[in-house]
Amino acid sequence: MNNLGNDQAVLTEVGHRLSRHRIKQGITQAGLAKEAGMSKRTVERIEAGESTQSVNLIRVMRALNLLDALDAALPKVGPRPMDLLRLHGKERQRASPKRKRSSTTGRWQWGDEE
Repeated sequence: MNNLGNDQAVLTEVGHRLSRHRIKQGITQAGLAKEAGMSKRTVERIEAGESTQSVNLIRVMRALNLLDALDAALPKVGPRPMDLLRLHGKERQRASPKRKRSSTTGRWQWGDEE
């Protein structure tokens, strides 16, 4: 989708690509509409690059088994590398043994050094 400077160009390209996927899979517009739960006219509008609701695009992509492509196009955002480095330094490196209390009050007293 290089050199698609305006919204209409993007919609046209998306519609063309969806149309090519549909044809490659041997599905008619009517068949895709039925599978996606919408009218044939809505599929025609999407493929012609006309504006549509986001849910319609998702339904068409699901019917064409293309939702994985959407996941690749919009990957989940994770922590930045510098944040990972900062967190890494704060991880515990070893365990320490539990400390015994020398008396019921928790204070050290003379004669408790055994």
